[in-house]
Amino acid sequence: MKKKILYWSPCLNKVGTVKSTINSAISIKKFSKSNFEPFIINISGEWDEYLDIFKSHKIEVINFYKISYFKYLPKTGFFKSRFSYVVMFIFSFIPLVKLLKKNSETYIVAHLITSLPLLLFYLFNLKSKLILRISGFPKLNFLRKFFWKTTSNNIHVVTCPSIDLLEKLKQHKIFKNEKLAFLPDAIFQIKEFIDKKNTKLNFQFSNKKKNILAIGRLTKQKNFSYLIEEFSIFHKDNKDFNLLIAGDGEERDLLQKKIKSKNLDKNIFLLGRLENVFNLINKSEIFVLSSLWEDPGFVLIEAGLGNLFVISSDCPNGPREILSNGENGYLFENNKRYSLVKKLIEYIQLDNKTKFEMKTKLKKNIVKYSIFKHYLYLRKIINN
Repeated sequence: MKKKILYWSPCLNKVGTVKSTINSAISIKKFSKSNFEPFIINISGEWDEYLDIFKSHKIEVINFYKISYFKYLPKTGFFKSRFSYVVMFIFSFIPLVKLLKKNSETYIVAHLITSLPLLLFYLFNLKSKLILRISGFPKLNFLRKFFWKTTSNNIHVVTCPSIDLLEKLKQHKIFKNEKLAFLPDAIFQIKEFIDKKNTKLNFQFSNKKKNILAIGRLTKQKNFSYLIEEFSIFHKDNKDFNLLIAGDGEERDLLQKKIKSKNLDKNIFLLGRLENVFNLINKSEIFVLSSLWEDPGFVLIEAGLGNLFVISSDCPNGPREILSNGENGYLFENNKRYSLVKKLIEYIQLDNKTKFEMKTKLKKNIVKYSIFKHYLYLRKIINN
């Protein structure tokens, strides 16, 4: 009899968790040899635009709504997004209880709005098994730690996308150590990477310039203001470099003003959100991650897969692990003035042999983020 794997991941925005959830479900369907069956729980219509992907992989979607209301939910701003999560929580309470009671021999992998499945497992005698999938770097405030500790006995396993986060959770002693497990995100499929890499860009850049690439939402977390500041210093003596920033978000106008104030309109480009970043990676030489925090850092892995030299802030909780403490790329001190500039200068002084060796080491290290490796880790967790 097949074991059902329910994915609970109600995302408001197209964050890395969306990709991780989709690829995880695909990995189960593709590699489990009919031992497991993945299902996506669609609360409000947040997964509607991905229905063709699920259909092509024969992954069933469970809808909690009669009429989709996702498009009406506010998606930006701290308080507005929290309001949306409360609405989704309330409207999903009864449907999720019914689903879990109906499917007793089931695993539910909870990514976001995890408070609801945690509360339900605490309140009801549910025979399903809850896998708490911690995505990103969690703020371990008093309330979260108290809630996690209170509900921990009802959790089958807690998975972490990085070893660093796993060790930190052990130090806080919120969960029993035997309940903690490392589960790398399912970030890439080789075939998808090759197809997207070979797709032509719909815009052109000068072949006389070398491109430094950054990717991410234009938010405080990604710290692009710092990146622009550091690049402006580096560019004074290195005119043959451009900076490309792919992504969109609430800080776009602020960043555009900063670029204009530095007179770098022809050297720094805000490209907006792109469905395909791999062909952009193919046109670049260096990838820079300037984030204040990450876990683990999807774009670092995609950049390494695309053969870019990676330079990253030494932020929690992933870059140091991915770059093997600086052996597979450069780490600079998080948000420190001139720290990134120094690493960019070090890069241009580095010989080609060393660059090649570091990029090769990075590729070897990121294999565990493929959908096949993810499946092997997840299968072991489920079967334990």
